[in-house]
Amino acid sequence: MLAALLGSLGTIGPFAVDTYLPAFVGIASSLAASPLQMQQTLSSYLLGIAVMNLFHGALSDGFGRRPVILAGIGVFALASVGCALADNIGTLVAWRVLQGLSGGAGMVVSRAVVRDLFDAVEAQKMMSQMVLFFGVAPALAPAIGGLLFVHLGWASIFWFLAGVSLLLWLSCAAWLPETLPPERRQSLRMGPLLRGYWQLMSSARFVALVLVSVLPFNGFFLYILSSPEWLGTHLQLAPTQFAVYFVLSIGCVMTGAWLCGRLVGRVATRRQVRWGFVIMAVTALGNVVLNLLFTAHVAWALLPVTLYAFGWSLMTPLVTVMLLDLSPQRRGLASSLQTGLGAAINAVVAGVVAPAVMHGTRSLAFAAATLFGGGLLAWLWVQPRLPDRIA
Repeated sequence: MLAALLGSLGTIGPFAVDTYLPAFVGIASSLAASPLQMQQTLSSYLLGIAVMNLFHGALSDGFGRRPVILAGIGVFALASVGCALADNIGTLVAWRVLQGLSGGAGMVVSRAVVRDLFDAVEAQKMMSQMVLFFGVAPALAPAIGGLLFVHLGWASIFWFLAGVSLLLWLSCAAWLPETLPPERRQSLRMGPLLRGYWQLMSSARFVALVLVSVLPFNGFFLYILSSPEWLGTHLQLAPTQFAVYFVLSIGCVMTGAWLCGRLVGRVATRRQVRWGFVIMAVTALGNVVLNLLFTAHVAWALLPVTLYAFGWSLMTPLVTVMLLDLSPQRRGLASSLQTGLGAAINAVVAGVVAPAVMHGTRSLAFAAATLFGGGLLAWLWVQPRLPDRIA
């Protein structure tokens, strides 16, 4: 029950990215918006997440985990209603910013909750269960969004997000425990808080682990961001057929996360991370070669991208625990910085990289492989420099 609740908290933010992607054209037509303005509804949301995620964890270190989670979900529900009622593109962008500012609270603080409650091995198992939910979100959300858009119109997508967040708020109010007792809470005074930020941001190991967790994910996320163009234009699928890709992705992410949990305690953590990187390397390189040799076709183009997601989900729960264990006294702050820096990179990929490469399948494959390569280089550098207490 706790794993499902924490996993759901981690997915509400990504869900707000992916659910409305199939409705891009419909929203643009309804609100007389240009493609650039529509891209701003995405990048502004990710920017809002990037900014506020720097503070969610620190606030939870000071006030406790429950109040921050409940406040974040409540504001997200209100912002979702605002998006549903928006009658022009400027209003929609403004409400999307508020969605972003509140949408990351669950993801940031839920990770700190896990490490509050469990030792390293059990935390890795719990993180792998949470990835099952996190991986389903970007895969399932566009399929839901496509169905809602086709049958009920684009505003129904945001009413759906409002309903889901309200249900999640009620569930947290009823069942989420407070895991940070008052005696373990940290000062929110500016001086100690800034020192905590500086200690982590000036740590090359911490920054490298953030890159290990974020860049390989963007090799997979890039295709989700580009799905209207990739699936709709290049592979010629209708919005309701996007589910073909997302169902395959769900299966691979869930399988990888399940296997990750099964291997924890049986296989050395760093070896398991290496296995994930090997799988991603083979599939990323294979994707580039196939797109160079052949015209992209749905019969094969989905396979390397979805298998790549399997490798990512096999290693990412372990890297997340490594990050939190670099700062055991300020896990909320560490989770904030990880998620905030990750969201900033996601925003760049969404606002700059995806628009630049989505118009060709070769450029998409090269960009995804480059993002993966950055994460691989970061891992090769940081792995021998991690302390022995981090397995």
